[in-house]
Amino acid sequence: MNRHDVVIVGAGAAGLNAALLLGRARRRVVVIDAGEPRNAPARHMHGFLSRDGLPPSELLELGRAEIARYGVRLVRSRVERIDHGFTVRLADGQVLDARRILVATGLRDELPGIPGIRERWGQDVLHCPYCHGYEVRDQPLAVLGTHPGAVHQALLLRQWSDDVLFLRHTLDLAAEDRERLECHGVRVVEGTIARLAVEDDRLRGIELADGRAIPRAAVFLFPRMVPQDELLTGLGCARDDSGWTVTDRTGRTSVSGVWAAGNVVDPRAQVVTAAGMGSAAAFAINGDLTEEDVRRSVERRVLDGESR
Repeated sequence: MNRHDVVIVGAGAAGLNAALLLGRARRRVVVIDAGEPRNAPARHMHGFLSRDGLPPSELLELGRAEIARYGVRLVRSRVERIDHGFTVRLADGQVLDARRILVATGLRDELPGIPGIRERWGQDVLHCPYCHGYEVRDQPLAVLGTHPGAVHQALLLRQWSDDVLFLRHTLDLAAEDRERLECHGVRVVEGTIARLAVEDDRLRGIELADGRAIPRAAVFLFPRMVPQDELLTGLGCARDDSGWTVTDRTGRTSVSGVWAAGNVVDPRAQVVTAAGMGSAAAFAINGDLTEEDVRRSVERRVLDGESR
């Protein structure tokens, strides 16, 4: 069984940035990469200083090369479970032993079952105005009423376009929200969405069940975000009232020796935020390991003295 200081589960921005710092701290680290990044459908990422506009896959490639320079091992596999103590069992049969665990497995976006949504996700069907709003600025936009968070999304998008429609679809829209949208220049459109109209690999608009066609250049929706936290749950980490794992500012969970960072604990974290969370966790983990190392050194000295 391979003994490591830290096993990091997840090789996105949070996991890789933590691995980078821990590798530079000369810790023995392994990163488990299941190869399913949340932002894989996106062509570019934004809002990351010095990396704005870079394809997400290139960022991960650069990160993997950087951690390798410091002796961090990357394993392409999936973690089946983590036993208390921490024995990490992988889908390919490998078994790793860790002193500390960092879970950075992200979340999954559950999308509405409207034809065309999943196929265009990350291209011209978008979620984050801060990530993609500038690229579709001054174009006719639509926000789909598939989630209560869509109202705030539509209000935000008025910063990027004067032509924003809110398609109510099946959302029960409160009178106050309707007033806020209309007063802020967002027109509310009634009617159930039938499908997205796509032609020549490009979104052309939205078709409603009553036959109306609404031309739009891009569509925003608020997905249901589900943390991929089965490993944290299996370890007994506490959750808050919303169902998300509770951590302190460093990512430390309620279970001793277990940290979590990135979208698995914060659905609002962008790539740059997740990287910062990984950095904070790495500092805390290394400090925790150092305290344990010092304590063991003191204990050995005491034992050596008693044996003389």
